[in-house]
Amino acid sequence: MEDYNQENEELEENGLYEHYRLSVDPGQSPLRIDKFLSNRLDNASRSRIQAAADAGNILVDGKPVKPNYKIKPNEEILIVMDFPRRELKIIPEDIPLDIVYEDDQLIVINKPPGLVVHPGHGNYTGTLVNALAWYFRDLPLFNSEDPRPGLVHRIDKDTSGLLVVAKTELAKNKLALQFFEKTTERRYHALVWGSVKEDEGTITGHIGRSLKNRQVFTVFPEEDHGKHAVTHYKVLRRIGYVTLVECRLETGRTHQIRVHMKHINHTLFNDSNYGGDQILRGTTFSKYRQFVQNCFKVLPRQALHAKTLGFIHPTTGEKMLFNSELPEDMATAIDKWENYIANRNE
Repeated sequence: MEDYNQENEELEENGLYEHYRLSVDPGQSPLRIDKFLSNRLDNASRSRIQAAADAGNILVDGKPVKPNYKIKPNEEILIVMDFPRRELKIIPEDIPLDIVYEDDQLIVINKPPGLVVHPGHGNYTGTLVNALAWYFRDLPLFNSEDPRPGLVHRIDKDTSGLLVVAKTELAKNKLALQFFEKTTERRYHALVWGSVKEDEGTITGHIGRSLKNRQVFTVFPEEDHGKHAVTHYKVLRRIGYVTLVECRLETGRTHQIRVHMKHINHTLFNDSNYGGDQILRGTTFSKYRQFVQNCFKVLPRQALHAKTLGFIHPTTGEKMLFNSELPEDMATAIDKWENYIANRNE
């Protein structure tokens, strides 16, 4: 049991979770693993098993194998996914979607702030997944058993912006591979506290859950804890005590931009998890404090928007690139800052 638990801990460190474990019988004759599993697993078609193997989600004795791998006696087969196994039925809900693009393989959505991407941690309804389950209720991929149908990446609840969702198993596996291999293009706009000195730069630092507060993440020394993360940033506008920056993700860790910008002392404006909902720069005048509080009311979340998303289409091979406008709350807060600074300097 100790080895079993250790193995699962190592899988989870790599962002994977065991869903099925099967032992091959001592007398088993050589047989393709896709055929073996389709005979053993309920509601698992051979094509779906082949797609999982192609994506590296089927392990034999700890190593990924392809669909044509022939199993041998006494081997241990694991099927792993990037989400925990849980008994959770997805309830389709008629929630409006801001659709930027759609074809027979995928859909690109502009997610509003405040919308949770997938159920869990107390949000079992009213999520993007519930909305997708309704919108795609006739597609086989979007069934009530899959807690993350079609999802290949995510953005935080209070971050707005672009998401691509797969509509087929082929698209899901090919898009997921692009995110894994870091070949997608993702650019965010963020309003941060302080005047960022350099016009552009790169933040490199391992990101992991804080040892003091499991709800937030932090940067650790490379040899210590967490996962490798790289964020490139470029200053778009310096607006007195805040700066509008563009961040380009080279990796996709949880809270990456929020954690990396805090690490260089430029916390996202009104990011309550990381202290950005306090006045971190500026004067002590009561008029200024009131102005900042008004900005917080206009923008009641971290000032972060997934503005640009690029990837290779899973079937046509075409380069797809999408851009979205800043949502009203973030654009209004930036306008207020620009007006404040302009009037202050008159």
